[in-house]
Amino acid sequence: MQLNRKKLKQAEANFLMRYPGGFADPEMANIGKRHPMDKMVTLAQQSFSKKASKDTEQYAEDMVKVVSRSSMVSMFEKPKFRDFVKRLSPSENAFMVNAMHQLLHLKNQQKGFDALIDLLKTEKLAKWSLVSIIPAYFSPTDEVFVKPTTAKNVINYFEVPDLVYKPTPTWGFYTAYRDLINHAKAQVDSSLSPSNAAFSGFLMMAMANAMESK
Repeated sequence: MQLNRKKLKQAEANFLMRYPGGFADPEMANIGKRHPMDKMVTLAQQSFSKKASKDTEQYAEDMVKVVSRSSMVSMFEKPKFRDFVKRLSPSENAFMVNAMHQLLHLKNQQKGFDALIDLLKTEKLAKWSLVSIIPAYFSPTDEVFVKPTTAKNVINYFEVPDLVYKPTPTWGFYTAYRDLINHAKAQVDSSLSPSNAAFSGFLMMAMANAMESK
């Protein structure tokens, strides 16, 4: 399962022609100020260390903080998640923290992912953005942020017929999409992927440019 190589390499050539330094290019660096990735990565890695889960109240507050400060999460979802966390009972709060801790640190990531989805489903908040944003900041070169529109467009434009997007988050789709992104970025210049979020941004720009040129 992989992106159409011809389209990917054409997108790479077009991007580097316009931004020779990739994401380090001055123009791209200026655009990148809208998405302070480095600051968010630092915040996530400091907030969700292995020891941090012992203080479940602070951990939950930090989850809300990261979601609220993220430039990649919808303005509609931020207050909903904040209010959801506020309403959690102590046991539910501990359950959520343990689920995220498993997703970030333990070998059985699926257990944490599924547990988090089950909890979010209780108030119809099982959204791709809410379950994938913290891992994307915590492990920026391994994990992926799944933005529905982007994921669907990537699958369609880069011709990945074996991968079918579903609005309800599943571990199966997440791992397949993560593998797809990590495999694709290895085929292009490293300046296009200082993080997986940046690489997704490159794919978004490539697709937008392709649509404009039609």
